[in-house]
Amino acid sequence: MHRVPVVPGQQPSALTRARIKLKRSRLIGIIVNSRNFSPSHGYLVMIRFCIGLCLALIELFMSTAATAQTGVIRGQVLSAPARTPLSGVNITLQGAGRGALTGADGRFMVAGVPPGQYNLQATLLGYRRVVLFELDVTPVKPLEVEIVLEEEVVSTDSVTVTASPFVRRAESPNSLRTISASEIIRFPGGSRDLSKTIQSAPGVAGSANFRNDIIIRGGAPNENRFYLDGIEVPNINHFATQGSSGGPVGMINVDFIREVELRTSAFPASRGNALSSVMDFRMRSGNAERLSTSATVGASDLGLTLEGPLGARTTFIASARRSYLQFLFKALGFPFLPTYNDAQFQTRTRLDEQNEISFVGLGAIDRFTINADANDTEFKRYLLDQLPETPQWNYAVGGSWRHLGATGVTTYVASRNQLDNRATKYQGNDKSDPAKLILDYRSRETENKLRVERSERRGRFEWQYGAGLESAEYTTDTYQRTATPSGIILVDYDSRLALAKGAVFGQVSRNLLRERLTVSLGLRADLSDYSNATRDPLRQLSPRMSLSYALNERLRMSGSLGRYVQLPAYTVLGFRDSTGALANRDRNVGPIRADHVVAGFEYASSTNSRFSLEGFAKRYADYPFLLRDGISLANQGADFGVIGNAPATSTSRGRTYGLELFAQQKLYRGYYGLAAYTFVRSEFTTRDGSYQPSAWDNRHVASLTGGKRFNRGVELGVRWRYLGGAPYTPDDVALSARRDVWDVTGRGVPDYRLLNTERNGPLHQLDLRIDKKWFWRGSSFELYLDVQNAYASTTRVAPILAVQRDASGTPIVDPSNPGSYLMRILKEDPETPLPTIGITIAF
Repeated sequence: MHRVPVVPGQQPSALTRARIKLKRSRLIGIIVNSRNFSPSHGYLVMIRFCIGLCLALIELFMSTAATAQTGVIRGQVLSAPARTPLSGVNITLQGAGRGALTGADGRFMVAGVPPGQYNLQATLLGYRRVVLFELDVTPVKPLEVEIVLEEEVVSTDSVTVTASPFVRRAESPNSLRTISASEIIRFPGGSRDLSKTIQSAPGVAGSANFRNDIIIRGGAPNENRFYLDGIEVPNINHFATQGSSGGPVGMINVDFIREVELRTSAFPASRGNALSSVMDFRMRSGNAERLSTSATVGASDLGLTLEGPLGARTTFIASARRSYLQFLFKALGFPFLPTYNDAQFQTRTRLDEQNEISFVGLGAIDRFTINADANDTEFKRYLLDQLPETPQWNYAVGGSWRHLGATGVTTYVASRNQLDNRATKYQGNDKSDPAKLILDYRSRETENKLRVERSERRGRFEWQYGAGLESAEYTTDTYQRTATPSGIILVDYDSRLALAKGAVFGQVSRNLLRERLTVSLGLRADLSDYSNATRDPLRQLSPRMSLSYALNERLRMSGSLGRYVQLPAYTVLGFRDSTGALANRDRNVGPIRADHVVAGFEYASSTNSRFSLEGFAKRYADYPFLLRDGISLANQGADFGVIGNAPATSTSRGRTYGLELFAQQKLYRGYYGLAAYTFVRSEFTTRDGSYQPSAWDNRHVASLTGGKRFNRGVELGVRWRYLGGAPYTPDDVALSARRDVWDVTGRGVPDYRLLNTERNGPLHQLDLRIDKKWFWRGSSFELYLDVQNAYASTTRVAPILAVQRDASGTPIVDPSNPGSYLMRILKEDPETPLPTIGITIAF
C-alpha cells in the first residue's frame, strides 16, 4: 500500500517551510544586505549591475522628450441572450468627459483618450446599465471591449430598481466576485499571479506565502475548478500537487486575461465536478491592427508576449516564460534547483456576424533537481535527506465554436489535457547504487472532453441547457519504501484506469414582480462507469435554486441552496492493493457530495462601491477516508507530492459554516480598495466518527487592499492580511527517530492519533507596491517595486523535527536505544522582507 508522505494541514510541512526559509533568509538577505554576502560575490555584482543598468535606462527614458500620446477604446454592444447588435447605446468614460453612441452594427469608438485607467459605462433605455471597471488604456494598441446588455422592465410602483454596476448573474446572485486584469497586475505581493489575487476575496484563505492553494470557505484545495475561455484547465500552477491543486507559481499569464469570475457557491448547472468554487478566466482578443510585443522581467522569470492579426478575421496572442532562479540558486549554493517554463496561446476567428471560433492552449515543463554538493550546513543536509527529483509537465488545449442564432447562442467545446508527474529519490542521493533506491514514481492523467451549451430566451424565461461527454485515463508505476508504525515496507505496483463520463444539465431563470424578484432553478446529473456508485445518476443528481429580491433601489437580498457532487481524484480511483485489484472500486468509493446554503444582503452605491454580508453553511458526505492514516482526504492537499493514492472508503463527513463581510470601492477619483473579513469553522470526522477541526479551520481570515493612482503614471498599492492559525498534526517522535524510518523519510512522521490537536500562530503581513509608467508613441515602459512582508512578521509554526549530527554531518545514534537516532528541533529563522523589482516593456 503506497502513499507518498504528505503532512496534512494548511500550514506547510517542515520540508516546504524549510524551502521558503532558505529562500528568504539566505537569498533575499544576501541580495539586499551585502554584509551577509557569501563567496558568490561576482554573481551579486552582476545582479547589482543589471539593476543599475535598468535605472540608467529609466533615467534615459525620462529625459527623452515624449510627445503627448493618446489611446483608443472601441468595441460592440450586444443584447442578451441573442447577442444582436444594439444601436443608440450611450457610451461614456466616467469622469473623463468623453463618450460615443453605437451605430446600427452596435459598434463604437472613443478616440483621443489619455493613457490611464477608466470606467466605461453603457446605458440604453429598457436595458440594465453595465459598467466595465478599470480599463487600461495605452497608446500601444487599441483597447477592444464587448458589452452585453440585458433587458429590464421599468417599474411603475413606488420602488425603482437601480441597475447595479457590478456583475450579477441570475443563477449566481450571491457568492460571485469579478476581478479585473488591472486588479491582478497591481496587486501588492501578487507578482502578477492570479491565485494570490483571488486570496484577497471574501471566504478565501491561502496557505504559506510561497504556495497558491486556494481554500474556499473551509474546503480543501482540490474542490475548485478552473475554466479558461470555457475550456476546463485542471491545473493552473507550476509544481502542482497531484490529486489536489496549488503550487508555488501560477501558470496563467495575466496579459491574456480580461477578467476573472469567482463563484464560491451558486454554481451554474453547466459547471460540474466542483464543491467549493468555480473560476472562469475570460480572455481578451489579440491586437487586430498590428503586431505588438510585451516583455516582462518578474520576481523569478522572464516573459515575452506577442499578439496581432492573422488575416482579416483572425487575431492571436501567444506568450512564453522561463524561470531564472535555478541559476541564482546554484551560484549561491542552494541544495535544490527549481526550473519552470510555460507557454500559452489563443486565437480568435470571426467567420461572420453569427459564428466565431477560438482556440486556447496552456502548458508547462517543470523540473526540481538536487544540488548534492550544497551540504555545508545542517539545514542543507536536512533538505538533501528528503528532497526527491521531480520532473513534471502538463498541458491543456481546446477549441470552441460559438453560433449566434435568432433566439440564442449555441457553443460547442472540445478539449484535451494531460499531466505527467514523476519523482525519484535515492538514500544519500547516491544514484550509483540501485539498492539505495527509495522512490521511483511515475504517473499520467489524460482527459478528452466534449460539451455543448445552449442559451436562449423564450418569452420572459432564460434557458441554459446542454450535455457533456468525457473519456479519461490514469496510469501509475510506483516503487517506494515507506514508513509504517511497524517499520519500513516496500510498495511496488502499477495501475491503469480508463473511465467514461457523461453529464446533462439545464437551468431556467426569470424576473418577476417588475424586476424586483429574480428566480433561477437548475438541475445537473453526472455519471461514470467507475463503480456501482458512479453509475447511478440519482446519486449524482445536483439540484440548485437561487433567489434575489430588491428591497429598495440599492439594497438587495439574495439566497441560494444546492447540492454539488465531485468525483475523487484519479489517485484515489486508480489505487491498487497488493493483489492488483482496484481496491477502492471494490469498496464502492463514489462521488463526494456537498450541500450549500447561502443567504445575504448587498448594497450598491452611486460611487462604484458595494457592501455585502453573507452567511454560509456546507455539509459534506461520502468524502474519501484514508484507512491507513485514519484521516479524511479533506485534510490533505497543501503540500508538494501526491495525495490520495491509498486504500479508502466513502465514509468521511464534514461541515463548514461562517460569515463574510465585504466592502469594495472600484476606481473612483483615483482611489480603489477592498476589505474582506471571514469567520469560518471547518470540521471533518475522525476514525471514531466524531468531528475534529480540519486543516483549513483558520477561524478568522481578513484582507485589506487599497491604492491611489496619481498623476504622471504613478500608482501606490497596500495590502495587509491576517490568517488565523490553522491546526496541525504533531510528529510521532519515537517513530521518526527510528533509524530505518529516518534513513528512508528524512523527516518527521505525523502522529495521526493526534490529528490537528495543535495549532499554529496567526499569520499577518503587510505588502507594498509602487508602479510608474512612461508612454511614448506606440510603446510603454513600466517599473514596479514590490515588497512582501514589509515589517518582517514571523509566524509561529509547527516545529521542524531533525536528527542530531556530529561534526562530519553523520546522524548520531541514541546510546540508550541503538535502533534510533538522537533528535532535535531545528531553530526557525526569522522572516525578512522580500523585495522585488519588475519591468514591463510594450511596443
